[in-house]
Amino acid sequence: MKVLDLHCHEGHVFEGWFASEDDFQSQNQRGLVQCPWCGDSSISKRLSAPRLNLGAKPPAVAPAKPAAAPVGQESVALPPALQAAWLELARKIAANTEDVGNRFADEARRMHHGETEERAIRGQATPDEAAQLLDEGIAVLPLPLPAAAKETLH
Repeated sequence: MKVLDLHCHEGHVFEGWFASEDDFQSQNQRGLVQCPWCGDSSISKRLSAPRLNLGAKPPAVAPAKPAAAPVGQESVALPPALQAAWLELARKIAANTEDVGNRFADEARRMHHGETEERAIRGQATPDEAAQLLDEGIAVLPLPLPAAAKETLH
């Protein structure tokens, strides 16, 4: 099993486990490796030291610094603990809401006007649709959920 340190073009750092280097390269070329935070499939390997178990006490290692955001982008890499907490929260949101897709604005209006039962929903709305909902007094919260939060991990 190979454990690789990976990063996306947004600067998010994460770990991936693969059967071999060829397995990683194959999955990456087919776009199957995605950032768990933003869903970006432009993934690169970071330099990482191999771990050799020689029975000796492991050397003290300074904690890894989060990757800096690419020049010209406003994205900020989150510390690993915060990334993990965000992914856990996103998975809970996905598990406890109904995905109504691009019907979000219409479904939110129907619930607001009592035309359908109120329930927790999520989906996609354009910025204009979200602004219109807010103008109508319908509470919405833009919350980008990473693709990894919507799937069961294997």
